[in-house]
Amino acid sequence: MALGQLVNGVWQKDWTEHNEQGQFQRMSTQFRDWITAPDTSGFPAESGRYHLYVSLGCPWAHRTVLLRTLKGLESVIGLSIVNPVISEYGWQFSSYSGCTLDEVNHCDYLWQVYVKAQPSYTGRVTVPVLWDKQTQTIVNNESRQIIQMLNGEFNQFATYPERDFYPQPLRTQIDATLDAIYQPINNGVYRAGFATVQTAYEQAVKELFVALDYWEQILAQQPYLCGHEITLVDWCLFTTLFRFDLAYHGLFKCNIKRLVDYPNLWRYLRVLYQQPGVKEVCSPDHVKRLYYAGLLELNPNQIIPIGPVLDYSL
Repeated sequence: MALGQLVNGVWQKDWTEHNEQGQFQRMSTQFRDWITAPDTSGFPAESGRYHLYVSLGCPWAHRTVLLRTLKGLESVIGLSIVNPVISEYGWQFSSYSGCTLDEVNHCDYLWQVYVKAQPSYTGRVTVPVLWDKQTQTIVNNESRQIIQMLNGEFNQFATYPERDFYPQPLRTQIDATLDAIYQPINNGVYRAGFATVQTAYEQAVKELFVALDYWEQILAQQPYLCGHEITLVDWCLFTTLFRFDLAYHGLFKCNIKRLVDYPNLWRYLRVLYQQPGVKEVCSPDHVKRLYYAGLLELNPNQIIPIGPVLDYSL
């Protein structure tokens, strides 16, 4: 995938995450501070202080939007939604349907937010971004850590503090399961879609479907990945599965099976989709525009498919 990046605070259009073997290798996120309640980190949990920058098309950012909604933090943490189509200058703020302008930092592009936080920043410009309006910096841009913060650190302000998707007795299992699904599934679809040689593509696709077959069997025995309650790992798998038939099956050539061909995984996705507030922050339009109109190397004509027609009802 050739997108842009910042080098010493200057936007560069050419950049790749491929190694010499044609394999996609995702770069690590760099902002890893924590918001805590009570304040033990320098970033205390406060209402109105923090802001999320996201894309509704991106699965990593989608996780954070889901947790913000599920915990009832809409009035506590602000939200800016970028245009689903990545421009030559990266994520862009626009008035496209379902998007917002940047009312916090008044930037045109997300890379400008990164430079405001760190003028000499070098690296990827990704969503989600958790911004601190008081210190004018990025607290964190790692989705797995952000959803943990949203789950627990803002409970005193949350509408639904009783909803705990990271319960203490299950944390070891949740963390292990997050690790287990990351490389073959969450990142696996990208390893397949952005592979530049046949062998790298085939390896990624085989690992992806071995993992999907495995969790299909697990979900034949229990409703959720860690047993009988919904946890963070379910929302992390949900955002990948939601995009599977919409984009990954077609554009990324993850086409051994469709998700709808997996009875248990398809039922699991629809059960999660029915949770209060979830469908309102799921946008098939933003998903398809992100992948089909934004990745010119994979779809140079930017033709967005009309289908598939998917019924998420139970």
